[in-house]
Amino acid sequence: MDGNGRWANSRGLERIQGHREGAKSVKEIVTACREIGVKALTLYAFSEQNWSRPSDEVSALMDLLYEYIHEEHDEIMDNGIRFSAMGELHRLPRYVREPLMALMEESSDNAGMTLTLALSYGGREDILQAARRLAAEVREGRLDPEEINEVAFSGRLSTAQLPPLDLVIRTSGELRLSNFLLWEAAYAEFYFTELMWPEFRRPQLEQALGAFNSRDRRFGKVKTKAV
Repeated sequence: MDGNGRWANSRGLERIQGHREGAKSVKEIVTACREIGVKALTLYAFSEQNWSRPSDEVSALMDLLYEYIHEEHDEIMDNGIRFSAMGELHRLPRYVREPLMALMEESSDNAGMTLTLALSYGGREDILQAARRLAAEVREGRLDPEEINEVAFSGRLSTAQLPPLDLVIRTSGELRLSNFLLWEAAYAEFYFTELMWPEFRRPQLEQALGAFNSRDRRFGKVKTKAV
């Protein structure tokens, strides 16, 4: 979800106003995905590297996250959404972390769409954590090294409970992954748009999904002709 700050700067606004407008896109996209039938939506809300931003901007983003958790609580529960978060959650300030964890627990039995926020998250960092988990299991005699395969590795990632990743949408004209779901994106489709995140709403989501549905996904195989 990129481009909040640039959207604000281009309009002579404070960066936090861009983040607030981006929060409106979050609400609309989550609702649209649920109504369309998307089973899992993961939003890259705050990266591990975002901690290096100016402290006032980080504090404002944490406040926005706190507001989102409280304002969307009823919407999440009333619509059967399973709310989750992944990343170095212990780094979040306590006033954000506690209601976040409470909503995750409260919604854990919901059977609708899974909404995951990637917070203080990095793809490389998550891969390293998975490797450490496997190494610890081998050291403790709970895992034979010969049993380590893609399935075993995937099961130690933060996304272990999510379905395979199908589509990555990147806004603001950036043409890179920026450390997001590096392992999971191996066979995902990518959709890039010049629009800033505050400009990305339901019509743009439907356009992205239409482009995705028109693609021929072969997963490294050769497509055979129908008989």
